[in-house]
Amino acid sequence: MGKFSYRGHKRKLPQGKEKKQNLRENAKHLIDYGVSHPLDDKKLKLGDKLAKRIYEDDIAIKKSDKVVEDKELIDEESVQDSDIEEEKDENFYDQLLSAFGKEQKADPESDESESEMMEQIKPNQEMVKNGYEAFNTENEMVDDENKDDEDEEGDDLSNVQQLKFDHFQTHFFTNFTCNEIEQLKKCARVNTSFDWTQIGSFVESRVEDERFNLVQLDSKLSKSLDHLPLKQSLKENIPKTMMEITGNECNRLSAFQLELLHLLSSYKDLYFPERTEENSEQIRMSYCLHSLNHILKTRARILWHNSKLTQNKVQKEEYRDQGLTRPKVLIILPFRDSAYRTVNCMINLLFADARDTGMRKINIMNYKRFQKEFGPSDDESHISSRKPEDYRKMFNGNIDDSFRVGMSITKKSLKLYNDFYSSDIIIASPLGLRMIIGAEGDQEREYDFLSSLDMVIFDQSELFLMQNWEHVLHLMDHIHLRPKKDHGVDYTRVKLWVLELWSRFYCQLLVFSSISSTMISGLFNKYSSNYSGKLIVKNSIPSNRSAINRVFIQCPQTFQRFHSDTYASNSDVRFNFFINKILPKYKDKLMVRTMIYVPSYFDFVRLRNYFRKEDIGFSQICEYTDTGKVAKARHIFFYGGRQFLLYTERFHFFNRHTIKGIRHLIFYEPPTFPHFYSELINMMHLSNQGKKLTTDYGSMSVTVLFNRFDAHSLVGLTGTETASNLITSDSDVHMFLTENALS
Repeated sequence: MGKFSYRGHKRKLPQGKEKKQNLRENAKHLIDYGVSHPLDDKKLKLGDKLAKRIYEDDIAIKKSDKVVEDKELIDEESVQDSDIEEEKDENFYDQLLSAFGKEQKADPESDESESEMMEQIKPNQEMVKNGYEAFNTENEMVDDENKDDEDEEGDDLSNVQQLKFDHFQTHFFTNFTCNEIEQLKKCARVNTSFDWTQIGSFVESRVEDERFNLVQLDSKLSKSLDHLPLKQSLKENIPKTMMEITGNECNRLSAFQLELLHLLSSYKDLYFPERTEENSEQIRMSYCLHSLNHILKTRARILWHNSKLTQNKVQKEEYRDQGLTRPKVLIILPFRDSAYRTVNCMINLLFADARDTGMRKINIMNYKRFQKEFGPSDDESHISSRKPEDYRKMFNGNIDDSFRVGMSITKKSLKLYNDFYSSDIIIASPLGLRMIIGAEGDQEREYDFLSSLDMVIFDQSELFLMQNWEHVLHLMDHIHLRPKKDHGVDYTRVKLWVLELWSRFYCQLLVFSSISSTMISGLFNKYSSNYSGKLIVKNSIPSNRSAINRVFIQCPQTFQRFHSDTYASNSDVRFNFFINKILPKYKDKLMVRTMIYVPSYFDFVRLRNYFRKEDIGFSQICEYTDTGKVAKARHIFFYGGRQFLLYTERFHFFNRHTIKGIRHLIFYEPPTFPHFYSELINMMHLSNQGKKLTTDYGSMSVTVLFNRFDAHSLVGLTGTETASNLITSDSDVHMFLTENALS
């Protein structure tokens, strides 16, 4: 009589004649993964009728006809939860019978007839409960769900018309030879421009060789959801998910989301640097919908192939449909609040209709724990109303930047805090994964779970620049590496291109950002190896939408260009140009209260050391400055006690203080966030100057240092056309004077 423990309940397994379940609970508490007591994936035999590897990790099960054979098993499986209302499922009997199929007969090894089996099932209908965290009918649910997935995938594979629009099959089940992969690395690329109504202008970059151009973008976009290759269960939940996002009745995707999903479903890499407050939740829903659709299709295909292998006892056919490890989607987010919104969006897309109507049993494990650790806290400190609106929205919620959570997903269940090797989707921050990946030489480090990713998604990428960009680069260097262990993989089912360690040529990289940055675009171009090509959104910014147009201080703004031959020498050239050409002009006593805005902390340290060496009076404020010293530095600067104030961008990002007394402002480098430009200049308003040092706007000045490598940042400051003129002009000095007057 085998026993195992699950969620604190001990259950007796029915006595088997020849085949018994060999289950064991993982006793290791994986604190590093943020999970408690996950179950190991096993290869189980489900009787003579079904032999498959269970793709769900919540519990290994036996075949339905074996489970219902013992009445006491189902009775003991019912998990009593006081938070869940009991509701009788009138159609449970019919649904359970449908799992056996119309022509299925009783197990020949069983002495009980089919009628006796049905008599055992009927009394247990009273034990069924529908609820948010109900697990009482888990065995029956999984078997019925697997059957539905097998039938649905079988219909998909036999529907030629559907495959015409579904690039999932085309992209991930096309194999190349070694010679073709080598040619892919060396092939020249062809760029094609597109202009869509909502997305705007974007460029498709693909190799010239037509062997790799298997997926073509549709020239004519369909405005109907029916033409998107989405699972029907996801389509049904879109209206209610849209209501959660928009707050009003909206039963369909927006035109922007339809265009974005067309790009995502092509499985090409995408760089989208135009994320705004208005479209942020639409983007989140789009990539959640795309990733869930990919997971459900992958799982359904595996179950369909399992069923085919079971029917062919000789097993002449070979199915390659898995990776070296199970995780397929990695979503990188900056804060816990972002992860909280993403998981809730996925829950709505999976179970929105079922939660409201109760027509279908749904299972979400560990959601209360997730809500406690990732949701907003009741005693959350109030953000001052004097802070800018974008700051209040960005830092509203749980802003902890160290987290990671694994998720296993089926059509009717979702498990949070799952072991990574039993998860389908991993949601984490760069710091959270860095703590697991570790550094070279560390005894305990783990990165095998990143070996077979099909999709990597970066959302709010601009915030990673303010956290630690090194963590992002370290993470990308450990994706698609050869695993150190096999982790119980069945090599007969692993895709050939995964065995060849070519996963990076199939992986889809999605990067969403609110700014156009050299660092982010460099990351995308370096790690974008998708054989299908990549898409880069490039919309021009008119001058009326640029940051300089929101400046209300009528003081001269000078853009000073310097020349640098290479990006590697850019930092040294900038420093020498500043200390030799710019700084001497501001050492005069008439240029008192000059603030130097430095985006890079390394440049800040370099300038600070130089000022100390040359005995130049200055104050400093950076992200590592204590609160008391910050107040002291602001006070000294306001009353003119120091000639200069060194001020870092990261400190301004996390605090957004109003620095009073600025008369001269030097941007050592164009700010990463364009709106910081106008925000800092507007701090020079006369109301912030005090009464002792009277001045006017004519005696103030703003100086911006730039070169050709700062083109991305200049576009946000001045607009596309003006930025192009600044870089290509024969003159190195350009002056602007805004006409807007601050009332």
